[in-house]
Amino acid sequence: MEVQGKIKMIGETQTFGNNGFRKREVVVTTEEQYPQHIMVEFVQDKTDLLNNYQVGQNVKVSINLRGREWVNPQGETKYFNSIQGWRIESLQEGAAGNMPPVAPAEAFQPANDLKEDDHDDLPF
Repeated sequence: MEVQGKIKMIGETQTFGNNGFRKREVVVTTEEQYPQHIMVEFVQDKTDLLNNYQVGQNVKVSINLRGREWVNPQGETKYFNSIQGWRIESLQEGAAGNMPPVAPAEAFQPANDLKEDDHDDLPF
């Protein structure tokens, strides 16, 4: 799955517990009629992927949805979801970013060396 939008916030890397678990969060604001602020967490070595990005940049984030079950001390079962990122890539500004460059009009020269005898035999 993927989330596309503009980076609103990039958090600092957080380290938890004695095992050195690392987590870093990024908020991506979607660009649709009703924009959504989606918080995506990157964990362990994936936290470094965010080092090359900054607020305001358009990105596409590849994500996995994670869910877990927890039983509290009173015996009640609770469920939690998280959105975990595993890849992030920059998107070009505007649709023209994906198109190849167009040669200037001066680069096209008319063919002046055609002879009357040169003709094609296409049926149309």
